Amino acid sequence: MPAEYAVPALDKAFDVLELVAASPHPLAQNEIAEGTGRTVGQLFRVLVALEARGWLVRDAESGRYTLSMAAFDLAHRQPALRGLLVAATPAMRALADGVRQSCNLSVLDMAAVRVVGQAESPADFGYRVRVGALFPLESATGAVLVALGDPDVRAEHLAHLDPSEAAAVERDGLLRREDPVQPGITDVAVAIRDRLGVARAALTVPYVATSLSDHGIDDVVAAATAAAARISERIIGVGAIG
Repeated sequence: MPAEYAVPALDKAFDVLELVAASPHPLAQNEIAEGTGRTVGQLFRVLVALEARGWLVRDAESGRYTLSMAAFDLAHRQPALRGLLVAATPAMRALADGVRQSCNLSVLDMAAVRVVGQAESPADFGYRVRVGALFPLESATGAVLVALGDPDVRAEHLAHLDPSEAAAVERDGLLRREDPVQPGITDVAVAIRDRLGVARAALTVPYVATSLSDHGIDDVVAAATAAAARISERIIGVGAIG
């Protein structure tokens, strides 16, 4: 960039955001200063402004900074995530209508799972999750995204999963498990994969079994698996992957 067009404050802000985004853990002010080649004094107002605008989140106890979901909000308007939602929405709607259970679409968000899409059950009862909700990697959906994730994701997080569950996901491409937090719900999470077989998203049905349920869990697993395959096909533009 020509020197006459330089905007020092903006450069500082971008350097901070890029550094924090690339870090696997929250960063303290002195770490951000060191990583950007600046002093804490030079960055103090930038950090305050980025936090005030919602781009950074500062932990009240440690004072360390992490990237907020502001970048997600912008990305949501862009082709990658928008394309995923466009590809997934018809299959999700058909799945919810077919098994009369809600379903949701999730992706990895740093060291957690973020819900980015949801289709409600047409039934009078059911369980749904909010778009934007955050869940731990230890959830059924997180296990699928990690166990079938790219090498960097697996290297960082696979050791935190139950080995038998990770093996089941690698073998079947899905995980079926009783929800540890919500009694009476069985989570059915199925991988949505790219052309290399890497999970880029997961389709999850929080299955509620009652006397009014029209479909058993085995039918729901089969239907969710078929829906995830259709979404994968649309994403990669070729036949089903598995």
